[in-house]
Amino acid sequence: PRWQRILNEGARPQRLLWASTGTKDPKASDVLYVKALAAPFTVNTMPEGTLKALGDHGDIGALLPADGGDCEAVLSRFAQAGVDVEALAAQLQEEGAKSFVASWSDLMDVIAHKSAALASAS
Repeated sequence: PRWQRILNEGARPQRLLWASTGTKDPKASDVLYVKALAAPFTVNTMPEGTLKALGDHGDIGALLPADGGDCEAVLSRFAQAGVDVEALAAQLQEEGAKSFVASWSDLMDVIAHKSAALASAS
């Protein structure tokens, strides 16, 4: 197959990104999402505090199953409860993208201000 050919030529598969997996609820474990989303061939970005907590007391344990485990049953229960999973996924994706764009813009503003300050100081 095509994928095997390009893999043999040095291509690397894409990895799923779990982004910003810090816990916002102070009553929840500070490594809740990191532990729940641990899986091979994925990338996890997390705040420094979460990374330190993981090093201090995080125990990854069982990884996500390769076959998705019981995800179909869980999604079916969501649908039975009236949750429109497709609409929810679209909303979360849009909100996440907006958040990343805002963070990127903030970073660019900081860099521009620092660059201007350095240029005027020299």
